[in-house]
Amino acid sequence: MADADFTDALHPQASPGYGKRSAPQQEPRGRQDFAHLPDREAAIAAYVDRLPEGSDISVKTLAKHLPYGQCALRTALNRIQRAGHLRRGRECLGGRWITRTWFTRTPRDSGWWAAFQQGDVPREAKSSTRSRAYILLAALGRTNSVLSLSHAECRGLAPLVEEWFDRDATEDDVLRALTVGLPQPVHHPAGLVRRRLTDKVPPLPVRRTPAPLRILECGTCGVPGYADTLRDGDCGPCRGEGPALPSPRTLPAARVVRARAAEIRGRLEQLRT
Repeated sequence: MADADFTDALHPQASPGYGKRSAPQQEPRGRQDFAHLPDREAAIAAYVDRLPEGSDISVKTLAKHLPYGQCALRTALNRIQRAGHLRRGRECLGGRWITRTWFTRTPRDSGWWAAFQQGDVPREAKSSTRSRAYILLAALGRTNSVLSLSHAECRGLAPLVEEWFDRDATEDDVLRALTVGLPQPVHHPAGLVRRRLTDKVPPLPVRRTPAPLRILECGTCGVPGYADTLRDGDCGPCRGEGPALPSPRTLPAARVVRARAAEIRGRLEQLRT
């Protein structure tokens, strides 16, 4: 990652409810976070990454704190967007639609952003070696010697334990399911563990909060749309695909927002019935 000697100490906050919002499930910060970007874009992305939540990251404000003009910043932010680090859109909070700019130091593809728009962010792939699940399985033999497993068996069973964790189960829940009421003798520990992890898997967790109402916007023309049609953050017409859409001036964003909100309300009503 290109090092940038920019100070963010005096960078202003946006109005309450606006400004930078960090996307979930980011990797820890490292020196190679933006190495895939050109130097200018890497420096700007690193600067935005260090800013606290709610910071004003509009082009006009960034131009006051970085040695680039508004035109250069607009181009750079669009490139950062296409690399998967940034999306713009709106989110409904308390019945009010708020403009949002989401940022992630970990680049995301269009599929991830589409899931994020629906409030269903896909979980990151987990390593099958020395993961939390692997460690739990490897320690079973110390809890009860008849459940001693080999390295290969731990690796093979770890995804089943990960599924328990994905369903909000704790390590104690898994251990209880695996160790209570064991038959005597245990002839095949790995088979018994697999059977119990499969047969006793808990139900899917109930969503504790309703899915967020979000609409992402094309990074070039600003027209709202479904995230799965915004490849790398741009709509089809801006990518040169298909007929041009009406400009935001002839198609008010509020109309699109209301239509999207009505569709979501219809879906919620279907779920309730």
